[in-house]
Order: sequence, then structure tokens, then C-alpha cells
Amino acid sequence: MPQAVRYTEHGDIDVLQVVDVERPVPGPGQVLVQVKAAGINPGEVAIRIGTFASRWPSTFPSGQGSDLAGVVVELGEGVEGRKIGDEVIGWVDTRSSQAEFAVVDAENLTERPSNVPWEVAGGLFVAGTTAYAAVQAVRVREGDVVVVSGAAGGVGSIVVQLAKDAGATVIGIASESNHAWLTGHGVIPVAYGDGVADRIKAAGNGKVDAFIDTFGSGYVKLALDLGIPADRINTIIDFEAVEKYGVKVDGNAKGATAEILSELAALVSKGSLEIPVAKVYPLAEVKAAFRDLEQRHTRGKIVLKP
Repeated sequence: MPQAVRYTEHGDIDVLQVVDVERPVPGPGQVLVQVKAAGINPGEVAIRIGTFASRWPSTFPSGQGSDLAGVVVELGEGVEGRKIGDEVIGWVDTRSSQAEFAVVDAENLTERPSNVPWEVAGGLFVAGTTAYAAVQAVRVREGDVVVVSGAAGGVGSIVVQLAKDAGATVIGIASESNHAWLTGHGVIPVAYGDGVADRIKAAGNGKVDAFIDTFGSGYVKLALDLGIPADRINTIIDFEAVEKYGVKVDGNAKGATAEILSELAALVSKGSLEIPVAKVYPLAEVKAAFRDLEQRHTRGKIVLKP
């Protein structure tokens, strides 16, 4: 029998299990994808432990995961534009991608370019579309100075590249172990911690136009203290700051289209966008994968491979 990640109650990593399940059957407008890779994301941690239970309730037993890349193995009724054997990138809204097989709405899929590795393709959707929406939210323009917190993380590593491609000078807040990677992508690295505001001002020669927060932990307040207008600050994680200060919170929900996913995949294929993959774990090691993720020190994506 195929296997899938499941949990039966809110809780820490130990509630996760990999169990045998029936092979899913696609309904009308859906396809069955044999999953080759599935990214994991911090939002899944919050959902699993119940942080967002009132906003996004769980039905138990719950599956997990949105990102996926794989091969179409079965078509539901009425599906057009897809055929068995297609190699695809996409997502599910049913928390079910961390599995050997997943049912996916056909409209949520785009073609996988042949030179984009499975592990890169499988981790592209959430981080990629979130980064795309965040850059759009703060209206990055040529000549801007844009600051990004968590600049080497799964989302931040994509944000800095998209902002740079838009013509901005990009300042990336990250640990020193990631400074060489940022410099190699044309980003000005600054270390986090005490004195970060002064380091940002120095890096931007006193000019800072926009701030994209992918980490939380007070960076929205820092951005406001730097004099950045609220409408040019976007956070993907600090919802309390959104309520308190009126900053933007555009993320995956704003960028979740197959067209944008296709655009991002094309950039990866052309070598214009790197999706760093920190580590690949087998599906059976999902607990270890999330322990790694929850340290919040990985460069780029962590991916499961069934």
C-alpha cells in the first residue's frame, strides 16, 4: 500500500506518523500524481501544533503538505490538457502532498522543465509564490534599497533574488555562515542581532525604501523605526504586527496561481533563479526533516522524497 504522512491530534513533531493508506482516486477535474518530491514549510508546523486552529481548522486524521512535483498516473473525469506520464509541479489545498500519491486539481499544475531537479521542483510552490507576492506587495522598483530578514531561508533566499532582478539594491539579514551565498547573488549581507539597524543604514548609505520580513521576531517594528512607510513593509509571518501597525501581509495566497508557478519554474530553468535545497529526507524521516526545519537556520528548502 502507498504511504502518507498523517497525524491524529495537534502536537509537536512526535505526533507525525508515516502510515499505509489506500491509493487515492482522482475526482472530476483532478489527476493523481505520483509524488517525486514534496517541500516542507514553517506554516505546516503552526497548523500541526494548532496555532491557526481557529483560522485553518484540522480534520483528523490529517495529512500534511502543499508543495509537490511528480508524474501524472491517473486522470479524473473531464481533465483536459494533461496526460498520463506528464511531469508536473503544483500544489494541493488539502494538506496531502507529503505522500507517495496525491490527488491534485488539474488547474493547480504546470509542466516541470526537464532541467529542474525533482527536489527543486517539489519545494518551489509555497516559497516561490510567497516570495513573488511579497516583492510585488512592497512595489520594488529599480533604484530602491530593499531589506530582507531571514534572507537565506526558504522564502528569503528567493525574495532577495527577485528583488535584485527588479533592479533594487538588496540588503539581506542573515547569519554570517550565509553571507558568502548572499554576496554571490549580489546581495549586501548584514548580521542580525544588536546594532542591526546601524548596519542596515550603513549598508544602504542612509537610504532604505522597503522591507520584506520573512522571519518575525520584531523586524516589522525595526522597519518602521528605520522610517519605512507601512505600505512598503510586508511580513509573511508576524500577524500581530499586521494588526498593530497596518503593514502588508501578502504571501502565498496572493501568488498561488499556476501561471506564476510556471513563471518561477522558467526562471529556474534558465538559471536566473536558484532555489537552494538545504537537505533532502526520505518520507519515512519526516520527523527528522521537521526537527531540522524548526531550528530556523537552514539555507533554502528542506524537501521530502517518497
